[in-house]
Amino acid sequence: MNQQFSSNKEEIYSKVMRAGRRTYFFDVRETKAGDYYLTITESKKFTNDDGSFHYKKHKIYLYKEDFVEFKEHLVDMIDYVIDAKGDEVISERHQKDYNPEDYDEHEHSSSSSSFTDVNFDDI
Repeated sequence: MNQQFSSNKEEIYSKVMRAGRRTYFFDVRETKAGDYYLTITESKKFTNDDGSFHYKKHKIYLYKEDFVEFKEHLVDMIDYVIDAKGDEVISERHQKDYNPEDYDEHEHSSSSSSFTDVNFDDI
């Protein structure tokens, strides 16, 4: 019985997408009834103070009866973001020419001498 259960948990088809310290796993799996479903796992690497590291994982289970609506919402959200902000990444760390060694921590510190008062009503 354990063999049957473990074989139902095996990936049928998988893809991996690495994105910095995050990795996304897309896995097609099989239910006990023999149907397929999708799991999407985000794995994020965290470094401890002592240099060791650990991963935090978040998983979504997506079943066939939800595929069409999920896909429609996902495409709608992606289109909205790209229409509103374009497809260029705004974050400095994600720019193609970003070099962390060029980034001066002290220049961007939040000390009182470099503090900027921001009124969020203006945003």
